[in-house]
Amino acid sequence: MPNIKSAKKRVKVIEKKTLRNNMIKSGYKSAIKKFEEAAAAGKIEDAKVLFSEATKKIDQACTKGVIVKNTAARKKSSLSKKLNATMA
Repeated sequence: MPNIKSAKKRVKVIEKKTLRNNMIKSGYKSAIKKFEEAAAAGKIEDAKVLFSEATKKIDQACTKGVIVKNTAARKKSSLSKKLNATMA
């Protein structure tokens, strides 16, 4: 437990940032899950809409620093491959 005032403040700030990061991470993971369910069910129109939402959430997570740029690119690439496989 911190005794110094600045250390106490850092603990508070880190807790807030951790909650924010977890919220963002949860958001893009659930968007990916919804897309994958629609793609697996063969709902092409729903999958297209959910694909754009998932990529938007991934980009937001990347912008906020929750995930790294290359990780975001890799996730978007795998989603687009699944979308193209569903459409073919």
